[in-house]
Amino acid sequence: MSALRIIFMGTPDFSVPVLDALIKAGHNVICAYSQPPKPVGRGHKTRPTPIHAFAEEKGIEVRHPKSLKSDEEKQAFMDLKADIAVVVAYGLILPKAILEAPRLGCVNIHASLLPRWRGAAPIQRAILAGDSESGVTIMQMDEGLDTGDMLMTETVPLTPLTTASELHDNLSQIGAKLIIEAVSGLDEGRLIGMPQPEEGVTYAAKLEKNEGRLDWSKPAIELQRAINAFTPWPGATFAYGDNRIKVLEAEVVDENGTPGTVLDDTLTIACGEKSLRPLRVQRPGKGPMDTEAMLRGFPIAPGTVLS
Repeated sequence: MSALRIIFMGTPDFSVPVLDALIKAGHNVICAYSQPPKPVGRGHKTRPTPIHAFAEEKGIEVRHPKSLKSDEEKQAFMDLKADIAVVVAYGLILPKAILEAPRLGCVNIHASLLPRWRGAAPIQRAILAGDSESGVTIMQMDEGLDTGDMLMTETVPLTPLTTASELHDNLSQIGAKLIIEAVSGLDEGRLIGMPQPEEGVTYAAKLEKNEGRLDWSKPAIELQRAINAFTPWPGATFAYGDNRIKVLEAEVVDENGTPGTVLDDTLTIACGEKSLRPLRVQRPGKGPMDTEAMLRGFPIAPGTVLS
C-alpha cells in the first residue's frame, strides 16, 4: 500500500479514531480541517474541537474556516494537491470545487446504513425508531446530502439496551477500520462505488434539546428508546417539583395506569401503553445513581402524577 497525501476533515470525538488510524497506517495527512474553536464554560474560553486538538498534538496543520465557499478557501484547499480527502462529521457543506480537487475525490464515513438515515443525527434516529440494525457506510461524496455512491458498509445489530454513546463508539471504531481499506482500494482501482437504492431513504434531523422531555402519554417502549437515544445528549428528563430528573437507564414494565402516575415505591411510571421503571437517574447537581438510592433521600410517593 502506497502512502497517500490525505486531507482530513472532521470535528467531534467520533472523528478522532479515524484520523488516528490513517496516521498509524502510514499515510501522509497533510492538513486537518475542523470547525472553529468555540467559547465554552462560565469563562467563555475558546476550546479547540477534538480533531483540532488531536491533529495539533500529531504535528498536523489545522485549518478552521467558517465556510469553504470563498475563492480563497477553495484555492487554498486545491493548493494542497491531495490524493484524497476523508470527511467524518465535519459540519460544513463542501462546494463542488472542493469535492473535485483531490485526485480520488472526497470520501465520507457516515454512521448509518445508507440510504437510511441521511443527515445530522443517524445514530440517535436509528435507536429512536427501534431499528434492528445500524452500521457504517463509506461513501464517495457528491453535491447531495449523503447521496453519493457507496464504497463499503458494515452492519451492527441493535438491541433494546443499545445507547447512543455505545453505538457512537462502536461505529467510530468500525469507520476507522474500514477507511484504511477504502482509501487503498480506491487508489489501486479495486473499489468501485455502487449507487444508493432509491427506496428506503430516510432523513435524520438534527437533535433539539427539548426532544429529551419524556411524554408519559407515549408508549413505554418509545420512552425507553428515547432514553437510550438521548444518552449522553440532550438527556431524557422528567420534572418533579422544581427538579428536572435525568433518566439514564430504564425498563419497560407490563403494568397500566393513568399516564404520568407513579404506581409503586420503585418509581414505576404509567405511560400511554405499559409503564416505565427508571433504573439509573441523575438529579441536578448530583452524580448518576441507582433509582433505589435516589428514592431513599428524595422520595417520590406512589400516586404522584408527573407532568
